[in-house]
Amino acid sequence: MQTLLKSEFIESQRILQEFIQQPNIFETLEAVTRCIIKAIEQGNTIISCGNGGSMTDAMHLAEELSGKFRKPRKALPAIAISDPSFISCVANDYGYDYVFARFIESMGKPGDILVAFTTSGNSENIVKALQQAKQQNLITIVLTGNTGGNAKHHADYTICVPHVGYADRIQEIHIKIIHTLIHAIEQNLL
Repeated sequence: MQTLLKSEFIESQRILQEFIQQPNIFETLEAVTRCIIKAIEQGNTIISCGNGGSMTDAMHLAEELSGKFRKPRKALPAIAISDPSFISCVANDYGYDYVFARFIESMGKPGDILVAFTTSGNSENIVKALQQAKQQNLITIVLTGNTGGNAKHHADYTICVPHVGYADRIQEIHIKIIHTLIHAIEQNLL
């Protein structure tokens, strides 16, 4: 059993190393950080979304921004699309493919940022949310895995974990990205 347990950590370490070695990944992370800082400084909102475990990542991003990460500071404007009554209403009336796009349609303002999480890059409701956000002049960021899927074609910024396999490995790196972005945002805003 210890061999199995250790192999899980070794695989995570390997995937993190592959992520770090991607060309221009830190330029992209810096650009995303600066973009989020600028939006916050201009009074815009960070809106996040995802399905399943990716929804918890979206919620994690929003709560760390609006709550607290490492240092006491002013709350930052962030919300995850995660209200179950809203999601079930839209899914029932329009279909699950529109649960995030409808929220963006109702609440998104030019200059706001949509941060979408999809490990496959092919979740149709994420793609539709990115498309709706672009129509309304939101800045779009997608955290994805594999090769980025269809979502990468609809985002201003794509942060891709180059892993083909189980979603949990991609989500592990997404959590590290979330924490790293928030830390950099806090350091620059304070």
